[in-house]
Amino acid sequence: SNSSANCWPHLHPVNMFNSCNVKFYHSKALTSPYPGSHVERSQVPEDKVGWLIEWKDYNPVEYTAVSVLAGPNWADPQINDKGFSPKFNERDGEVERRSLNGLYVVENGRPRNPVGRTGLTGRGLLGRWGPNHAADPVVTRWKRDERGNKIAHPVTGKNILQFISIKRRDCGEWAIPGGMVDPGEKISATLKREFEEEALNSLQKSPEEKAELEKQLHKLFSQEHFVVYRGYVDDPRNTDNAWMETEAVNYHDETGETMDNLPLEAGDDAGMVKWVDISEKLELYASHSYFIKLVTEKRGAHWSEDPSPE
Repeated sequence: SNSSANCWPHLHPVNMFNSCNVKFYHSKALTSPYPGSHVERSQVPEDKVGWLIEWKDYNPVEYTAVSVLAGPNWADPQINDKGFSPKFNERDGEVERRSLNGLYVVENGRPRNPVGRTGLTGRGLLGRWGPNHAADPVVTRWKRDERGNKIAHPVTGKNILQFISIKRRDCGEWAIPGGMVDPGEKISATLKREFEEEALNSLQKSPEEKAELEKQLHKLFSQEHFVVYRGYVDDPRNTDNAWMETEAVNYHDETGETMDNLPLEAGDDAGMVKWVDISEKLELYASHSYFIKLVTEKRGAHWSEDPSPE
């Protein structure tokens, strides 16, 4: 897998910024084969990623997964289907077609990936044309010893932060337990729901068990939180016409009391779930290592043993 932490120096810079003034890159959005398939993207050289660079011979592969074409309720029809006239760059009924990064170009009826070429047109595994909105709850606590004291890293002296990580069933990579925003759903509701489903297996709980989980989680999710990132995500599922955007939010259990009483249990799209010590050695799905790094900076926690400025 392409570790986002390890491949940062080799990414393709694109002159576009998200709400946190972070430059975007295409790296995972250029990898082949496309997830869940044998489809190879057409090669996009580093200097041809941006749409402002003229490239008359650009010949991307067209691919939309059978599972998307089957017309599940989370997916749009094909662009030329009768009766389908999406309102791009707008709130379209219950579907949010606005991008967190501002207006995007629509060309020949299709939205254009705002960061650049990916070597693939269509929607791949993504349901919506244009932005596909997700939410990523980063739930953290301090690593503590058996006496309850915070554990500091021996080299940096900074306290070690832990977060709840799931192992994705689809690709086997460790990740933040996030998921897609349902039509009409508030981001805050998505964050809580996805955490319950993936890290606590709430879908398999009895109504009584679920009510007890809700009560305990309410304290964590209603406290002051920190929006880590809002915007475009360099994701292996992205195409020229469909892309992932997310809002990553950190919910921090300062004392550890709330999360100590919650039984972690993998559910929904998760194969495993556990508390993970945070450091730059983490190899996580999509842009998740980057989100985790931002959390450590905010909390003043340990990240890197290398004292040199980044």
